[in-house]
Amino acid sequence: MRKKKSSVSALHEVEGVKQPLSTNDSSISKIKQKRREQPSESEFVTKILAGDISYLSRAITLVESTNPKHQQKSNAIIEQCLPHANKSVRIGITGVPGVGKSTFIEVFGKFYTSKGNKVAVLAIDPSSSVNKGSILGDKTRMEELVKDQNAYIRPSPSGNSLGGVAQKTRETIILCEAAGFDTIFIETVGVGQSETAVHSMVDFFLLLKLAGAGDELQGIKRGIIEMADAIVINKADENNIKQAELAKAEFARALHLYPPKESKWQPKVTTCSAFYNIGIDKIYELVQEYTSLTKVNGYFEKRRSEQNNYWLLETINQQLKTEFYTNKNVKKALKKYITDIENSKTTPFKAAQELLKLSKK
Repeated sequence: MRKKKSSVSALHEVEGVKQPLSTNDSSISKIKQKRREQPSESEFVTKILAGDISYLSRAITLVESTNPKHQQKSNAIIEQCLPHANKSVRIGITGVPGVGKSTFIEVFGKFYTSKGNKVAVLAIDPSSSVNKGSILGDKTRMEELVKDQNAYIRPSPSGNSLGGVAQKTRETIILCEAAGFDTIFIETVGVGQSETAVHSMVDFFLLLKLAGAGDELQGIKRGIIEMADAIVINKADENNIKQAELAKAEFARALHLYPPKESKWQPKVTTCSAFYNIGIDKIYELVQEYTSLTKVNGYFEKRRSEQNNYWLLETINQQLKTEFYTNKNVKKALKKYITDIENSKTTPFKAAQELLKLSKK
């Protein structure tokens, strides 16, 4: 005789394990609230001076924020960190996309840390002109350097700032120096001859080039070449060595056509292969040579003073721009003037004058 089939489904839900009474909504809420709370200014400064990377990153996030409260707090933090800054060598590194900046910076950074230095890399990622987004992928490209305890990589979106340099990079440099980093690399997006912004905030300006890319003669033009303290022909390896040496000779001849620099430094040209870690030591020696020379003849300190003056003017320009676009009268009238320009009812120059008048009311 067959047994009667059970009426209970195999999918029948049984009672699960009860949650412990210790977990409740109020305790979770308190944890979330604590996470949202910002440390005090003095706590930020104490932790940054102690080399706490977590607090350094949070402080830089405050610096990059457009929230007025965050800006006020970050300014106070920077002011307290300032006496502990200015003890680093700031190196600007630029070059066209594809020249191998990330690979070079990783190998160069590792060379510095092997010498006992602490390196901060401020990598400026290009922002989209359409949606203002940025990939911020430098940490993934510098796999070895990111694991180095004596290195810190901070990718930032370039935004709309001149020369492909992040708007708040200058303030970030101060925070990194206060945290004990004695070498600061600033990587730019390589936008061409508008690299004045990064040149104005570094002690040594390094330009990466490729051999056989068709820009040897293009590069001889005044502009970015004139600002360079060293030109490095990257990817000088395998079948490309001969071309790299030819490019080196071309650039060396071109540099001698320029008038002497105020620093009394004659810019140098060298080759390297970041991928195979060849020639990196020579570039390190060039930076040391330059630093020694300019510190002895007084140009290093003079350059720092010029940097501070430039930062002052740039900060004023930025503040004026912010105040203009946040002005209620301007915000209200801007759309109307844009429409008038589109309909040929006024000129951009006339509209700009009217808007500037409104901003003063």
